[in-house]
Amino acid sequence: MVTRKAVVPASSATRPRDAVTSRRRGLTLLFLGSIIVSFLAASAAPTPLYARYAEHWGFSPLATTVVFGVYALAVLAGLLTFGRLSDHVGRRPVLLTGLVLQAAAMVLFTLATGLGTLLVARVVQGLATGSSLGAVGAAMLDLDRRRGALANSFAPGVGTASGALVSALAVQFLPAPTHLIYLALLAVFGVQAAGVLAMRETGTRRPGAVASLVPDVRLPRAVRGEFAIAAPVLFAVWALAGFYGSLGPSLTAALLHSSSVVYGGLSLFILAGVAAVSVLALSRSEPRPALYLSIAALVAGVVITLVATSTDSSAGFFIGTAVAGVGFGGGFQGGIRLVLPLVDDRERAGVLSSLYIVSYLGLGVPAVIAGVLVTEVNGLLATAQEYGSAVIVLAVVALGGLLARRPRQASALALAGGCGAQGQR
Repeated sequence: MVTRKAVVPASSATRPRDAVTSRRRGLTLLFLGSIIVSFLAASAAPTPLYARYAEHWGFSPLATTVVFGVYALAVLAGLLTFGRLSDHVGRRPVLLTGLVLQAAAMVLFTLATGLGTLLVARVVQGLATGSSLGAVGAAMLDLDRRRGALANSFAPGVGTASGALVSALAVQFLPAPTHLIYLALLAVFGVQAAGVLAMRETGTRRPGAVASLVPDVRLPRAVRGEFAIAAPVLFAVWALAGFYGSLGPSLTAALLHSSSVVYGGLSLFILAGVAAVSVLALSRSEPRPALYLSIAALVAGVVITLVATSTDSSAGFFIGTAVAGVGFGGGFQGGIRLVLPLVDDRERAGVLSSLYIVSYLGLGVPAVIAGVLVTEVNGLLATAQEYGSAVIVLAVVALGGLLARRPRQASALALAGGCGAQGQR
């Protein structure tokens, strides 16, 4: 008697394995996105505490601005020095090192007894963030170009919004606010470090790790045109974030005639929260239309905000903040999605780090200048008017760049091919 073996079609046999692989990639993508969220939340967490630090330790508003600027400079240093490292040694070692540094920064914040310790904590935190953003973003792109680019745009808004509001609520309602929020973040970083140890490496090792530590902002030829379009928009929208991060709490307190830190963190929460929602809403639109919309929303939002501060309208201020949030989210995701699909696998972290360099220059430089103007020259309201006007000018410059640089046919084809072929990875 001859027994026939059942033949299982190849497509049926591989389907469960494909489903498992797809599910694993999706979970890993979600986990990597949580790292960006926690890093950006940690960067926003000290903002509601600055007033309490100044009260306890007696430093001036200018010192607060210095603390803000030191963080931005440290992020830039981390991006310039370590931004390309994961393209050579893999994503996991860089991510693990960044998480360890973030944990160390949380310990320093918890033990801080004065301005000096606070500055050191912000430097360590900035280096951790700068060295890791390119690696975690590149790892998400390794898994899925389309969803990875979306997650790179979505996660920063979620992190900034949640960090600002949760920290403000902790200061207002929970005991030991200068310790509790940092201890909670320390636990989060510990769990994420364990997750990085357990995850599979998404990148490939290749020679040149030591050489990659030398700052080099050269870009691959294939992305230079699109990068030149995206850079002014990214600078403008992150200058907007710097406006709300540095002046938003003081403006909110003046308009609401309240010293509540919850209100102080509310403007940044609204801006970043609306930005995150906008990223999802515009995720299926083409990058250039999203950039046009973001510039229009950015200008409209800032105009409404400036009119509200002039007329002492708190409702107008928050409405303007929400409209500006559409500009922030649309501009950031449009710039990211315009460039990243054209990047070769071996250059992802480096190009993404370059995009973040432009963003953090926009975040840090105008905010530091505004801090000096507030304390030494103009005062709060006049500085807010000047800062907002400067953001509008930056947006107009970005619009000019968009209009001047028409999309190349080759880039359009590369974008379509990259998203189509790689989106199924």
